[in-house]
Amino acid sequence: MSELKIVEEAKKPLSMNPKKFALWLFIVSVCMIFASLTSAYIVRQAEGNWQIFELPPLFWITSGIILLSSFTMHWAYMAAKRDNLEMVKVAMSITTLLGIAFLVGQVMGWGQLVESNVYFVGNPSGSFVYVLSGLHGLHIAGGVVILGITLVATYRFQVHSKNLNLIEMCATFWHFLDALWLYLFVFLLLNR
Repeated sequence: MSELKIVEEAKKPLSMNPKKFALWLFIVSVCMIFASLTSAYIVRQAEGNWQIFELPPLFWITSGIILLSSFTMHWAYMAAKRDNLEMVKVAMSITTLLGIAFLVGQVMGWGQLVESNVYFVGNPSGSFVYVLSGLHGLHIAGGVVILGITLVATYRFQVHSKNLNLIEMCATFWHFLDALWLYLFVFLLLNR
């Protein structure tokens, strides 16, 4: 009788594009920053001396803008997967403009806070709103730069179905920023 030998196949190592891995590390670190800030918010609020005020009406509008930008970003990604480069250009342009509109709306929302006598310096409740929205706005500004880089790459025919890395990373980061703002907005609404 012949012996039966069992031969194990070599397992493929898990691998990820190094740039995507770095992006995910960055996203995790941003989550940790905002988790610590929202935790500090809750702890400080419990100590008392907390001014209660309405969030700026513009924050509602900017929340809609950023939600819409997530749809246009997904539209751009799906168009790239289908090699519809003209549609990618249109969708990326709209997403970039919506990102800029979000930033402008947030700054104008700060103006509404000032009109309501809520300042960065003074009661910590106002300070937290400025810090949370401002730090998020800083990340959105970086996201707009990445959107612009991706848009330029699209015009250079560097984004298509066989080269999706850049638009995938851009979409991942943008959707993360959108979800982060929605979390912060709901958090601030529920914890006044």
